[in-house]
Amino acid sequence: MRQQLKWMLVLRGGAAMLFGILALIWPGVTVLALALLFGAYALVDGVSLLVGAFRREGARGHRLAHAVGGVLGIAAGLITIAWPGVTALALVAVVGAWAVVTGLAELWAAVHFRRELHHEWLLFLAGAASLVAGVLILARPDVGAVTVAQVIGLYALISGALVLASAWRLHGTTSPARSARRHARHA
Repeated sequence: MRQQLKWMLVLRGGAAMLFGILALIWPGVTVLALALLFGAYALVDGVSLLVGAFRREGARGHRLAHAVGGVLGIAAGLITIAWPGVTALALVAVVGAWAVVTGLAELWAAVHFRRELHHEWLLFLAGAASLVAGVLILARPDVGAVTVAQVIGLYALISGALVLASAWRLHGTTSPARSARRHARHA
């Protein structure tokens, strides 16, 4: 289960980092290209969360949170890909709302599962970054596609780095059963 969680975090973090880099390299992309790029990212993120919800053992609430986040990510991705010609304002609203909901879900998970997670502060920071980016995007939808691309790109880089750091921390920790066996051998 730890391996699956680690690889799900690596997939999510890697997709966020790639999306962030591309959004910062080409901030002048058209709204159509930005919409398709965001749609692909949200779809990959949603699918990985949904797969994790069904593969994961453990608390029902945790699985439910992953499932809801996955469905929302898939819906945001499919809607954006199906109608890439949306106006810049509509795209900003979709991206901003998605970032706020994702941030709130990550903050909730970091607080609710703090006893089960090691270094839950990384998930808390990722949630806070998502929430702040979403609020900033929704507060100023009139700033234009280039600025939105830069804010989204920066948010995706920060969020991706924090998720990858969580995966790295998970890789460096051992399960309680394995740790107990190791201590028993040395006793």
